[in-house]
Parts: sequence; C-alpha cells; structure tokens
Amino acid sequence: MTLLATLKQRLFRWQSDGTAPFQLTQRRIFIVPTRAGLLFALTLVAMYTGAINYSLALGHALVFFLCGLALIGMNHTFRNLFALWITPGRATPVFAGEIAYFPLTLRNERKTMRLGLTLQIDDNPAVSTQIAAEGIAQVAIPLATLRRGWLTLPRVRLSTVYPLGLLYAWSYLQPEMRCLVYPRAIHLPLPPEQSLAQAGEHDGAGGDDDFAGFRDRQPADSPRHVAWKASARDGGQRPLLIKQFAGGSARELQLDWALTADAGDNERRLAIMTGWVLAAESAAAGYALRLPGSDIPSGRGAAHRTRCLEALALFKP
Repeated sequence: MTLLATLKQRLFRWQSDGTAPFQLTQRRIFIVPTRAGLLFALTLVAMYTGAINYSLALGHALVFFLCGLALIGMNHTFRNLFALWITPGRATPVFAGEIAYFPLTLRNERKTMRLGLTLQIDDNPAVSTQIAAEGIAQVAIPLATLRRGWLTLPRVRLSTVYPLGLLYAWSYLQPEMRCLVYPRAIHLPLPPEQSLAQAGEHDGAGGDDDFAGFRDRQPADSPRHVAWKASARDGGQRPLLIKQFAGGSARELQLDWALTADAGDNERRLAIMTGWVLAAESAAAGYALRLPGSDIPSGRGAAHRTRCLEALALFKP
C-alpha cells in the first residue's frame, strides 16, 4: 500500500466497528466552487470593474449584494452536511451478478430540512435523498457484484450543492461494511437420491423400496413423490396423493463436490452446486452438502439453505 493510499484510508475511514453511528464534523467536510460558481465569480468581477469605471453606486450595491448572497449560500451548503449522523446497516446477501445494496441511515437533529443530498460510489448510480426536520432517511447504496465471497463497501461520497448550486460540498464515508456474495447459480438437473445406508447413515424409518399405500400430500412433501395417476382418478376433488413405502432405507439428496468433477473449473462447479441447493430447497427435499474440508449434514429450510450457500460462497480450494 502506497503512502498516499494509507493517508486516505486513515483520513476517511470511520473509527468504528462498522455498526456504530458517526457524525460529520467540520474536519471531514470539504467545499469548492462549482462551474456555475466560478462563472458567477467572474461575472461579479466584471460587474465590479464596470461599476468602478463608470462610478455607479447602484452597481457597487448590486455587486456587494450578490457577494453577500454567495457567502450566505456557502454557509447553507456547508451546514447541509454538518452534524449529520450516519448509521450503517446490514447488507443482505446476493448472488454474483446481482446488485448488492448497502443500507445507511441518515439522521437529522436540526429543526430544518436537509435537501439535495447525493450518495455515490465512484461512477456507480447516485442515490438522492432529503431528510425532514428532526427526521431520518433510509438509503441503500447500490454496487454491482462480479464474484463470490465478501464484498467490502468502497468509499462513498456524500455531497450537496444546495441551495444555489454555486458551491459543492462533500464528505467521504467508508464504514466497515461488507456483503456476502453467493456463487452465480447454474441450474442443472439434481443428482439422483441416495439411501442413507449408502451414505453411511442407518435409519429405521420407512424408505422407498416396498409400496405400502397412499396418503394425502403435505406442504413439505416433494413433488417427485406425488402419485399423479392415482390423483388424476379423483378428478381433482381430493388433495394430491403421496406414495408410501416401507421395508427399505430412507433416501436423501447428496450434493457432493465429487459429482461435479467433469464440470470444469472450480467456479463453475460451485455454480452448479448452488443451483442444486436452490432446486432442492424449492422441491422441499432433504439434502446434504459435501465440499472438500466441509460436510454439512442433511436438512432443509431457510437456515439450512443459508448455511449451504455460505459454505459455497466462502469455499477456498
């Protein structure tokens, strides 16, 4: 890291754990004229020169009036950012290729509104907002994702040109926020189910070997177990029927890293397994995930899905 980069990091990074609120002070706010402000200043110089040459008292008065107006505008532009409280939130995980949103809460303790606020990361789309008097505003900073893993929030520029547009005030924000990016999903057919006995887990529950009858379908049952022919005979008058089996061993999906050996590079293999996790969860089927150095037992539900996706996102070959 260069000396300039180190100085910028120390100057603009918040001294917090990434969740504590932070207040903008005078040291962290910068202000310069805009192009319109520079043109306005040149116009005043020309007007003042003319007023001197022609000894125009009203010309002097107009120039001084406009100068005072610009100074008042500079004060309002600076105060539009001064003493603003910012609190970082928690970013929701996304899949690679999607837009990650980093939430920030802006709190205004003054009895006047703060208008014309803009937040932006480099050349990414800007987010504009305003804050009511003694109110708060919720904003989400968008950032494109390219690869899996942790995505750290870069430096955010909070700026304003309110009220006259003659001056540009800004402050750099860089809370220690990050968003977890899951691998991009590739949707391929699920691997065949395996018995728990084949997976090394013996269970006395019913399996899929000997037909034992029908029962009404429950919301958690997989669509693959529906007896479509038997259900069709009822003409849709009864709930769907599920085939019941007995005398065999229970079965589950084994989402194993070894099953993707012919898929290509590691990122493609992870993308395929991500698609399997999503498909298995949509089918309400129990599934286990096996990665080199990581073995997640069979389960299902939102918590199990999140655990598997996190393992795929943070996998290191």
